[in-house]
Amino acid sequence: MASPTAGDASLAAHAPAADATDAAPAAAAAMPDPDAEFGFQRPELGKEKLAGTVGFHERQVFLCYKGPEVWPSHLEAAESDRLPRLLAAAIKARKPNLKKTTKLTICEGEDGTESSNGDVLIFPDMIRYKGLTHFDVDNFVEEVLVKDTEWLPGCPEAISGSYVFVCSHGSRDKRCGVCGPALIKRFKEEINGLGLDGKVAVSACSHVGGHKYAGNVIIFRSDDKGEVTGHWYGYVVPDDVPVLLHKHIAEGEIVDHLWRGQMGLSEEQQKQALELRNMTNGAKESLEETGTDGASCIPPATGGGCCQGNGGFTCCQTDLPKEKQDKSVAAEQNQKGSEKENDKESGAGSKKGHTKTCPMPTWFETWERADTYAALAVVAAAASVFVAFRIYKNLN
Repeated sequence: MASPTAGDASLAAHAPAADATDAAPAAAAAMPDPDAEFGFQRPELGKEKLAGTVGFHERQVFLCYKGPEVWPSHLEAAESDRLPRLLAAAIKARKPNLKKTTKLTICEGEDGTESSNGDVLIFPDMIRYKGLTHFDVDNFVEEVLVKDTEWLPGCPEAISGSYVFVCSHGSRDKRCGVCGPALIKRFKEEINGLGLDGKVAVSACSHVGGHKYAGNVIIFRSDDKGEVTGHWYGYVVPDDVPVLLHKHIAEGEIVDHLWRGQMGLSEEQQKQALELRNMTNGAKESLEETGTDGASCIPPATGGGCCQGNGGFTCCQTDLPKEKQDKSVAAEQNQKGSEKENDKESGAGSKKGHTKTCPMPTWFETWERADTYAALAVVAAAASVFVAFRIYKNLN
């Protein structure tokens, strides 16, 4: 075999450098994709049922403290973070005396912002206490959470609007560490685009339970009656953010396919609530398809009959030929004041269905049925007398 030439040797000398250049993209390609492993592309996303996965509690306390990038895995046990640790310990120690089952969560807080370190947000009370320190913890828990009175060193501040908390506790679970920041970014973009700044607040929060359901979102909102409720959502992806803003926050409608549960309901009650909504929504969809709304035939006080349903929807049917129906309708419309009455009766139902007249039974038909029933009664009575007479004779 011929030995390599000088040119070949030169090419050979440069070959490793070329391999090293190719190796960089190959190594990058070999790196696991965080989104595919822990984010919105992970295989188990959306695989489990969500309803009934929120533990029962009647009140949620958020302590604003630092940010998720520096939160340890368990803030309630971190020696270096005294405020969260002491607050968690005080709530746990006074648990038997609390009038409401209370859940403690940490949310993002930085000095100089709306929610500074040491601020406490309480839901559904919709109040904020500012500047809690580790020296104040026991007194705060006793006065506010046990006695349901005001904490005298502080001043309770009423808060309004909607509050969105997104679990971003990456040191506790990587799935929330990947999904949380992306959801917060999308929320802020949508809120800004819709002009909802000052009306909807978004914050990162610590462990809320069920990291496998990441992205985990909690929304506190006041309903039409002024009652504040907290709802948990799971498997939330960025494209779901506009839906939550429009449906839940703007319109007060729960987004069922993402819904995990509600504050104040047991796990079983959460499942039942979802089933009830599904039944109601299913009935509405069925009625929309058929153009009816649970109609029952309620005859009007005058003129021909009409099957009038709830909400003004009609489902009248008739066996009259179309020609006679037209004549009947024309005659009705010629009656004094009929036009006004027709407008009232058909106004609500015109959007969903069409009104058809159905004939009321005539006096002859009514008499004929009554006469038949009377004859049957006489025959039955005669038969009873005959049978009784035969039994009497046999006994004698």
